[in-house]
Amino acid sequence: MRIDRFRWWHVDDVLPIEADLFGAEQWSAAMFWNELANRHFYLVALDDDGTVLGYAGLAANPPDETWVQNIAVRRDAQRRGVGRLLLEALLAEAARRGARSTLLEVAVDNAPAQRLYATYGFEPIGVRRGYYQPSNTDALVMQRNED
Repeated sequence: MRIDRFRWWHVDDVLPIEADLFGAEQWSAAMFWNELANRHFYLVALDDDGTVLGYAGLAANPPDETWVQNIAVRRDAQRRGVGRLLLEALLAEAARRGARSTLLEVAVDNAPAQRLYATYGFEPIGVRRGYYQPSNTDALVMQRNED
């Protein structure tokens, strides 16, 4: 497996992963195109044959804040360290950009993701009620501060 920059040609490969993992709340191709057009930092995890296993994105909010936009790993690739590698790469980019704080939102019912984030120093700081639509699921806001 290798981590590479997310490019426009990966959009079609990530859409089925989005549909499977997020259903009605999935991102559209246009949303990914918008993230790339705005020069947000996106990565893909690729299998040896170039198959997309997962992807992740980071947005900078200058001067010293970053937001994890998303991290998603194909179901059959989960629990193999893909999400961990993607998160580590995003945090390395955040550090490179001088971020003093990195934030993210995660569904309140996604305990495995919350545990992963906690192992990297993210702590809950708030809840966004009804954030995920159309399910009306709350989002837990988590933050990691650099010392």
